[in-house]
Amino acid sequence: MTVTASSFVGRPNDLYETEPWAVDALVRAVPDFGDAGARIWDPAAGNHAILDLFRARGQVTLASDIETYDREHDFEADFLWPSPKSGGLWSVVTNPPYGKSNRLAVAFVERALLVCPNWVAMLLTAKFDFGKTRTHLLRDEPRFFGKVALLDRISWVGNGQTGTEDHAWFVWGPASWAPFLPKMFWEARK
Repeated sequence: MTVTASSFVGRPNDLYETEPWAVDALVRAVPDFGDAGARIWDPAAGNHAILDLFRARGQVTLASDIETYDREHDFEADFLWPSPKSGGLWSVVTNPPYGKSNRLAVAFVERALLVCPNWVAMLLTAKFDFGKTRTHLLRDEPRFFGKVALLDRISWVGNGQTGTEDHAWFVWGPASWAPFLPKMFWEARK
């Protein structure tokens, strides 16, 4: 197989809105995210596609991003900047920017684990766990709870057409509950 560079032009700040079914898949696999008392922070909120689903469930949400797009956030901040010192009682659920070779995604996971003692879920490429530079986040991280493989592809442009990349939710549990024996889940569009 030959891999060639794509001519695809990415969106600024990797703003790709998550389809509702992908969030529902996370909640089906890890019901703690669906608990009525769960407080969900999306630090790469974009236009709040993820948070709207949690709000509809009656959950308290917190939206932030590096920039404001079509919807106002609770605050504007670069999640990777040292400013948000603590996620407090929040669980982080986000579709972070990936960056070249997933470097931004790695930084988002590292930051979330540092500032958030509760649940963390990141929507990433399904092969994210294949990088040898990520073992500290997965194999060696006692909080790593599991992977929710999405059996259907996500449409990132809102027209129903899907790309060529598979995705999964990578989930880390509360620090106070670790260590976990990581689990594998498979969820599809319903």
